[in-house]
Order: sequence, then C-alpha cells, then structure tokens
Amino acid sequence: MIQNEKIRPAKVIGPLGEPLTVDSLPPPSTTRWVVRRKAEVVAAVNGGLLTVDEVCERYGLTVEEFAGWQRAIDRSGMPGLRVTRIQHYRSLYERQQQKY
Repeated sequence: MIQNEKIRPAKVIGPLGEPLTVDSLPPPSTTRWVVRRKAEVVAAVNGGLLTVDEVCERYGLTVEEFAGWQRAIDRSGMPGLRVTRIQHYRSLYERQQQKY
C-alpha cells in the first residue's frame, strides 16, 4: 500500500525572483529581520517549502507574528514589512476597509 506523503518542492521563487531552497533561507539563528528576510520566509511557506509550524519552530516566531508578516505582504507588498511603516500601512488599510 502506498502512503500519502507530502510532496515538497526543492525550490520556490523568492520575493525578488530568485530561487529559494531550505539552505538559502535565512539561518535559524537570525535575530535581525530585515524586509528581504521576512519576505523570503513568507515566500517559502506560500510556495510549500516549509510549513508555518516549521518556520515558527526554526526561527522562534509565534504564529501571530508570522501571520502579521503574511498580512503585511498581502496588503502592501514588501514595503508593508518595514517596521517603520507598519502603522502607516495599517491605518491606510483600515481606512480603505471603512469605505466598503
């Protein structure tokens, strides 16, 4: 009998169009999260390279923190991940939601 095993891609396309593999992701010891690194991790999850649980365990993130990165990219793209711009994009998004 064949068991259903999860098939994962060997690589996915990163936020800047480059191929990403598990080895090319930021190291697990990363403490300084710049926009590009956050976007690479989100792209890895979105492409099926890693699961949310694996990312949270690997990088010591909470599910809420990672979900915030995903929301920021969905709403505003990579600029939405900038810590200095989070409040600006959040208020802009909330105003847009109130119109509808």
